[in-house]
Amino acid sequence: MIRSLSVLVAAVGVAGCGSVHPAEPGGPNTIAGTVTVFAAASLTETFTELGKQFEAAHPGVRVMYSFGASSALAEQINQGAPADVFASAAPKNMRQVVDMGEVAGAPATFVRNRLEIAIPEGNPGHITGLADFGRTEPRIALCAEQVPCGAAAATVFRVAGIAPRPDTRETDVKAVLTKVKLGEVDAALVYRTDVQAGGDQIEGIDFPEADKAINDYPIAPLAHAPNATAAGAFVDFIRSERARTVFATAGFDTP
Repeated sequence: MIRSLSVLVAAVGVAGCGSVHPAEPGGPNTIAGTVTVFAAASLTETFTELGKQFEAAHPGVRVMYSFGASSALAEQINQGAPADVFASAAPKNMRQVVDMGEVAGAPATFVRNRLEIAIPEGNPGHITGLADFGRTEPRIALCAEQVPCGAAAATVFRVAGIAPRPDTRETDVKAVLTKVKLGEVDAALVYRTDVQAGGDQIEGIDFPEADKAINDYPIAPLAHAPNATAAGAFVDFIRSERARTVFATAGFDTP
């Protein structure tokens, strides 16, 4: 009995010195398995990096992504696609999921983004600004209007009084950026974070009307998440100061 008491006292004493810690809620010892994240295509680079950091902080957890147009991802979730987290490039598409009762808790805005003109290296089309999107000569690419980057583009054209003449409309912002990288178009409207991610192959031109169509990006765990505990931990991580640094470096605005 005396020996048992001594062992207990010793254990408490060691814990008090910081050598032994009970598992904290949401800590690395309380989550495991796969967390499946549906995320807007414009988050590809940052979420990929942050997913690696999250996995390193939580051994035994694997982050799986499905990147695409927010409108398409919202539709997939509402049709029952198994996912744990949804990160949208616009509140409208998050509302589609909320209205169907597919979100657990209130979505939170974690970053903001704005449009920029993307041109191939060297500017072969001699693009100078947004007005060039109303001319017939340049080859132009835009996002489809039902996806967030396309809706934002429609807003800036309306504000500027320009009727765009796109040669192609793509399903998401990464597809638009690929057209620019390959030199298939002279200009496109994408997010400034995509211009930055494009490296030396892409140049960017700012325009004032972009301030009229800033996109809020909401994130939320999903109501039918197969791994609800990991989903909550991932959302908390995306909203952390550590993640904000990654987003700011990539060119996002943080709220």
